[in-house]
Amino acid sequence: MAFIRVGPDDIDMATEIACLQSEPGEIGGIASFLGVVRGGEGHSAITAMTLEHYPAMTEAAIRRVAEEAEARWNLIGCRVIHRVGRIPVGGRIVLVLTAARHRQAALESTSFLIDWLKVGAPFWKQEHLISGKDHWVEAKSADDLAAQRWLVVAPPD
Repeated sequence: MAFIRVGPDDIDMATEIACLQSEPGEIGGIASFLGVVRGGEGHSAITAMTLEHYPAMTEAAIRRVAEEAEARWNLIGCRVIHRVGRIPVGGRIVLVLTAARHRQAALESTSFLIDWLKVGAPFWKQEHLISGKDHWVEAKSADDLAAQRWLVVAPPD
């Protein structure tokens, strides 16, 4: 069963990998994605980002997609850690770890999870600009396209 944590605490990647490796099974590969706050350039440079969410709704949505990844790639383990609150430039936002018998399953499932988190997880992101202004981050069509590659289309009858 996937481990999901959403909260303000920083992410310790080494600790999370150690927890994953303690799960039973014959792990042949662990894949990871660690997302950090990007600073930007010029007038659009940011100093921090604030992420907001509705805890029960967010955690339930992440659990559903993590369970889908576990079933689809026959994962041995899965950990999704997502921060909320104010995070400075360079701060860790999200960690996705998957463990599988073979590297391809670990790599694909990690990519699937992070693509889904970008478009399907109910988070609201506000960037704090160097100018002192704040603005809410809007969805990007490129993220939607990346997530669409994972849709399973039923073969025609």
